[in-house]
Amino acid sequence: MLQVHNLSKSFQDQVLFSDVSFTINKGERVGLVGRNGSGKSTLFKIIQNQESADEGEVSFPNLYTLGSLDQYIQFNHSNLIDECMSVMAQDLKLETYRAEKLLTGLGFSKSDFEKSPNSFSGGYQIRINLVKSLLKEPSLLLLDEPTNYLDITSLRWLKNFLRSFDGEVFLITHDKDFMNSVCTHIVGIHRKRVKKIKGDTYNFYQKIAEEEEIFEKTQQNIKAKKEQLEEFVTRFGAKASKASQAKSKMKQIEKLGDIEELDAIQEMSLNFNYAPTQSKVFLEVDHLDFGYDPNHLLIKDFKLQINNGDKVGIIGKNGKGKSTLLNILYGFLNPVKGEIKVNDNCRIGHFGQTNVQRLDDESTILDEVISSNPNLPISRSRALCGAMLFSDDQALKKIKVLSGGEKSRVLLAKIMASENNFLFLDEPTNHLDMQSIEVFKNKLIDFEGALLLVTHSEEFLRDVVDKLIYFKDGEVKFFDGGYDEFLAKVGFENEDLEATDNKKGKLTKKEIHALRQEIIKRKSKECRPLENDLTKLEKLLSELDEKEANINAELAKATESMEEKKVLELSRSLGEIQEEIETALDKSMQIEDELTLIYKKYDEELESIGDS
Repeated sequence: MLQVHNLSKSFQDQVLFSDVSFTINKGERVGLVGRNGSGKSTLFKIIQNQESADEGEVSFPNLYTLGSLDQYIQFNHSNLIDECMSVMAQDLKLETYRAEKLLTGLGFSKSDFEKSPNSFSGGYQIRINLVKSLLKEPSLLLLDEPTNYLDITSLRWLKNFLRSFDGEVFLITHDKDFMNSVCTHIVGIHRKRVKKIKGDTYNFYQKIAEEEEIFEKTQQNIKAKKEQLEEFVTRFGAKASKASQAKSKMKQIEKLGDIEELDAIQEMSLNFNYAPTQSKVFLEVDHLDFGYDPNHLLIKDFKLQINNGDKVGIIGKNGKGKSTLLNILYGFLNPVKGEIKVNDNCRIGHFGQTNVQRLDDESTILDEVISSNPNLPISRSRALCGAMLFSDDQALKKIKVLSGGEKSRVLLAKIMASENNFLFLDEPTNHLDMQSIEVFKNKLIDFEGALLLVTHSEEFLRDVVDKLIYFKDGEVKFFDGGYDEFLAKVGFENEDLEATDNKKGKLTKKEIHALRQEIIKRKSKECRPLENDLTKLEKLLSELDEKEANINAELAKATESMEEKKVLELSRSLGEIQEEIETALDKSMQIEDELTLIYKKYDEELESIGDS
């Protein structure tokens, strides 16, 4: 259990949050929401004692441990398995299968296990840190944006893992669907205060809206009452016959206090600049081959047709070629073979992870927006900057001083400034907060043209796209249907999530909890004798090692003093001790092997049932 009490934090003149109090109780999985810059990551750092609060305290019970997703990369072992197992206690290091299961779930193959952890890309190195954190089995797991580094299959695996995690979870993510499917409660930073509500983000924001509506109506009633009282005082205050009543009304006005108004919250306001066209077929791809090495193709004999109004999602594991395919179709990369025809009437807006590098560091935000459409009135360009949360003088900031997330918003503003009827978008929501993502999603739904979208968001795949391009079994294929239809008919490789979900659906939470407790008891009963034997053997080995060291010391002295009889006796004793050590080692290894199989059996049984 974690308790946060009267916490406040400011940076210079900006108050992030004040007088924050909440509790995370046993078994709760809590999502932390709030706009970009509201202090979510700062709150995490305070909880982990990486940053100090101005006021208040964070407390948790003795022996309560915290685990987090470390963004700092430092590996000290030569292979992936050893690096992951380095966080385990010595007596638990035999459980390498647990590390292997976690690594496999997060997208690593068995052939990766012996590779150097430093040989993986940045995103996969973050996953290694996530595995190391999960192996520690902390009481509370703090995860700050873990979904940024996961492909869709790993994301689905992590979703199921967190649902069955035995401890508490505190999670920051901009992926609303992920948060809602994992979390039991939501804690939100809103107007520098914090509120905790049971349920998902829909419940949270509905509750906030209801409370603010009640507050505003109350303030309106107070205002109307004050105006009524003030009118009486103005009209009758000077009359002697009404003096006492006027004085009473004045006191009532004072008791009502000042009228409070909620500060306006700046919302991101998106509107795509649609370029009308009567053309039907936008894009045709015929017999497309591509590979950075022509002898090892990523894409083989791919065919595709996209019509006006089609909204196509591109899905698959990381590294399979999703962004590459988007860049080929846009024209950034040339195919090895095949033909790509883009209709002359298409006006393409492209958002890619590398486009940020194409921004001019010395230009202002406003300059970049204007460069996308010089015919756009300056007032409209400024309005677009404001829509992306760069209002007034903020629009005059130079690109070189912006964060990665701010540069991404500049790219979106440039796309909106241009007249488009075909959008190519590669993970466009990574740097938007949850509310902005909702606005963006609705605008994509309403967009009249065609869309090619690379995303790992299952919410976007369900709500926005109606067709899919998917990478599976070394091939890229087209699926003429929505995401849920794809899961039912095709699904992802090596994934048994649906079967797990079905099993969970047949049992109540109470039944699942009872089953889990029964399995844990059986596991403990079967393992305890072996664990006790292993402890005894480890104690015996320690004693034998000490005896062997003493005999070796005596033997050295006897040899030096040429005591032949004693040398023979000590040598015989040394042989007997070494034989005992070898026997004890053999027994301990057998027990460790037995325990490994038993742990694996019961852990798989627990995982198949799910969480309560």
